[in-house]
Amino acid sequence: MERIIKALIAYDGKYYCARCFEIDVFTQGKTIDETIQNLKEAITLHLEGIDPAEYGLVKNPGLLIMFECDLQPAHV
Repeated sequence: MERIIKALIAYDGKYYCARCFEIDVFTQGKTIDETIQNLKEAITLHLEGIDPAEYGLVKNPGLLIMFECDLQPAHV
């Protein structure tokens, strides 16, 4: 059983977009904080009334968030 749900947040030029790897959840927000809050809410709603074991998850899984960002050359 997995103890964490992994999610990736990336900026698309207008919104921060988040998607989970273990479950089919996608959300977005204008700020990183808003996106994280939306992600927590979306995961909670997605798992509502479902046994997390159906997704190979423990009862109260944690959330691991990774950020994708562009590497910009350092300006001298």
